[in-house]
Amino acid sequence: MKNPHKGSSFDSFLEDEGLLDRTEAVAIKRVVTYELQQLMKDEHLTKKKLASKLQTSRSALDRLLDPENTSVTLHSLVRTAAALGKKLSVSLA
Repeated sequence: MKNPHKGSSFDSFLEDEGLLDRTEAVAIKRVVTYELQQLMKDEHLTKKKLASKLQTSRSALDRLLDPENTSVTLHSLVRTAAALGKKLSVSLA
């Protein structure tokens, strides 16, 4: 017997409300931001030092590391990864 109290999935709800794309973008950005911050910690790099390596301002780096700011360019992510000795990898699922 089907449970009459079971609703739709959370993704379906977000999609119905027109929030799914934004929610997924913020989730992805939070993961990227976390990974960048972990790399900075591992390399003992301050924001000031990383901004200097990237030849950018600390405020620009703050925008890049802001988990809510999803308007980051791939170019910025590639440059930041390279400054941390890594390569950016993107995939579509």
